[in-house]
Order: sequence, then C-alpha cells, then structure tokens
Amino acid sequence: MTAPTRRDPLVAAYFSVQFDNKVVGAFRECTGLGSESQVVEYRATDEKGRAVLIREPGTMKYNDIVLKRGITNDMDMWGWRQQVEEGKMDEARRSGTITLHNQKGEPVAAWTFERAWPSKLNGPTYDAKSNEVAIEELTITHEGYKRVPVGG
Repeated sequence: MTAPTRRDPLVAAYFSVQFDNKVVGAFRECTGLGSESQVVEYRATDEKGRAVLIREPGTMKYNDIVLKRGITNDMDMWGWRQQVEEGKMDEARRSGTITLHNQKGEPVAAWTFERAWPSKLNGPTYDAKSNEVAIEELTITHEGYKRVPVGG
C-alpha cells in the first residue's frame, strides 16, 4: 500500500499584481480574496403539511481586496486612485491577476479579478520612534475573481 502524496501548504513570501500582463507592484500582504452568498430564507410546507424553512443562496458578494506594501517613490496606485476621484471610471476599471510567490520568487498560486477599481488608498502612518517600514494600503473593489492555475 502506498502512502498518500503529501501536499504541504504554500508559503507566501510576497504577492505581485499584474494589469495587462505587466507587473505593477509587489505587496507584502493581501487580504480579501473571498466571496459570500447572501442567504434567502422562506417558509414552505413539505409533502406531509409540516412547516419547513428553506434556505437558498441569494446575491453573490465579492470581498474587497486589500493590498499593503512599503511606500516607494512609485506613484502608480496614487495615479489609479486619482482616476476614480476625477470620475474617470471607464479608465479606472481594470482586470488583473494577483500572484502568490514563494521565498525563491516562484509563482505558486494566482487569482484573476474583473473590472476592478481602487475604492480606498491610505498613505503611511508615521512614527519616528519606530524602525518599521512605512506602509501604504490599497483597497480594490471588483466584480468577480477566481483562482487560476499558475501560469494560466
């Protein structure tokens, strides 16, 4: 009898984000890759006349994606957010890919997202007593995502 193949969990070193197949940034943290269905409940009667509660999936909701990275002199996220602030939503909406990389820099998992736009952008909080890197945070609102094979 052969032992089952062991599948170790993936270890994240960083995330990269691509739009139009061009990497636009590397991020140390990515949250929000998820979805949920609202639950619709209604009362009915079964074949024996008993009251039952039926629960069905309702509207699908996609979580906002939140990306965090050390601030640099790159202004890409700020320019993207400015498009929204100026009401240029057709220009601001983008589809892209988030890729998880291991410690060797190899891609190990990926997710695509559709019609995304930056709904929130926070600059760093400064604390002169701290030795921490200043972090900027981008919140991306989108209309759907899916996990895809790495390289596809």
